[in-house]
Amino acid sequence: MAIDISATPAQVWQAVEAIEDHVSWMHDAVAIRFQTDRRRGVGTAFLCDTKVGPFKLVDRMEITEWTPNAAIGVRHVGLVTGTGRFTLTPIDLGRRTRFGWDESLVFPWWLGGPFGAFVGGRLVLRPIWKRNLRTLKHLVESPLLP
Repeated sequence: MAIDISATPAQVWQAVEAIEDHVSWMHDAVAIRFQTDRRRGVGTAFLCDTKVGPFKLVDRMEITEWTPNAAIGVRHVGLVTGTGRFTLTPIDLGRRTRFGWDESLVFPWWLGGPFGAFVGGRLVLRPIWKRNLRTLKHLVESPLLP
């Protein structure tokens, strides 16, 4: 899924490169705790306390791709495994950005396995991620208060 943001890729990057601030626009992310001294770039590892309705889990992630102003990739290595990727694509001659979010998740058998991934991803998580994108758009596009 993707959303168009009225800001340059560099401006959007400023909002997403600070992993610790993702809790300000990701409604399912409660807290982020780093497991490495690094807070940016490939190899950064962190725990994300996640809450979806009554369900809570700790999502262990490692950054696998880090291209400033263009992409962040992660590998989920906890209870739920898989990959995720944010992309920042310039549009309108670079004046705006198409922010893309792709996730490929694998759920354990006791969370329904492939069926759980389909239901959880399509019916539960997708609307949350769309809301997260709208919140990010608002955050980036809102003028800063003096």
